Amino acid sequence: MTLSVGIYGRNMEVTERIRDYISKKITKLDRYLNGLEEARVDLAYVKSARSASDRQVAQITVRGRGVILRSEERADDIFAAFDVALEKLQRQIERYKGKRIRNRGNGKSIADEVLTEPLPEESTDELDPLIVRRKKFVLTPMDELEAIDQMVLLGHENFFVFYNAKTNAINVLYKRRDGNYGLIEPEIG
Repeated sequence: MTLSVGIYGRNMEVTERIRDYISKKITKLDRYLNGLEEARVDLAYVKSARSASDRQVAQITVRGRGVILRSEERADDIFAAFDVALEKLQRQIERYKGKRIRNRGNGKSIADEVLTEPLPEESTDELDPLIVRRKKFVLTPMDELEAIDQMVLLGHENFFVFYNAKTNAINVLYKRRDGNYGLIEPEIG
């Protein structure tokens, strides 16, 4: 299976040199984790960044066979930002593989596909001016510890929505200011 690579630029031109460099390095990710189907690389130039060393942003998202991993890094050079983000992603893959091997006896992934690519819908209806984007994603049953792991792996810092396998309900996991986690268990009243 070949890895499908998409490279996108925002506020910058993605030159052939950049495209070749990224494609050559990103296709080697399949060596670290079999079954990767898609890699998306988003490159951006943020001119409003406070520091010049934070202006070039590289975000890498890979998905395949029930796993989604993401890393983002900033640097003063787009190649450096990409390289650091790629190293970070490789460490996440190693951590993911270790958890999957240690915690599962049934061969299922610890990080089943929870988040799919957001479907941008621009609302032209003036009745809903506050809803500027909608996201749809598949909820895979998991327990609270798996939800925390998935939240960390995806880099979500504020909250994470998941289907709790123990309670058969949708829950919201959030990070508290003291570093611990909170769990919201909604009920229909």
